[in-house]
Amino acid sequence: MLKEFRDFLFRGNVIDLAVAVVIGTAFVAIITAISNGIINPLLAVIGGPGDIGLGFRLVADKPATFVQVGPIITAVINFLIIATVLFFVLVLPAARLKKRFRPDDTTLTDSEVLIQIRDLLAEGQTSSGGRHEF
Repeated sequence: MLKEFRDFLFRGNVIDLAVAVVIGTAFVAIITAISNGIINPLLAVIGGPGDIGLGFRLVADKPATFVQVGPIITAVINFLIIATVLFFVLVLPAARLKKRFRPDDTTLTDSEVLIQIRDLLAEGQTSSGGRHEF
């Protein structure tokens, strides 16, 4: 059982996933800091006077009914920034490298494989004069 667990841990996908989670967490922290330092103050300017931020009140006299739109916009902007950077920094280069270094994954049908074998055997018969040497 321990051998199977070790094999599972050292399988390439698990290690790659762990690295991706750590890098993703660090990247999210950077984007959150940018959002809190730049985007939120800009949204607060749009929101008008006061420290409440961008949003609206459902009931005019009750501050507890304030619906904050700013954090939603910030979350969407965070998502778009993270998705864009991950696509252009990780996904696109990985796809190019995969395409460059991995041959075409064309799957042949059984009939196509048999045809290729037949053709190779036919070439072997014509080049050896009909005799096969093993």
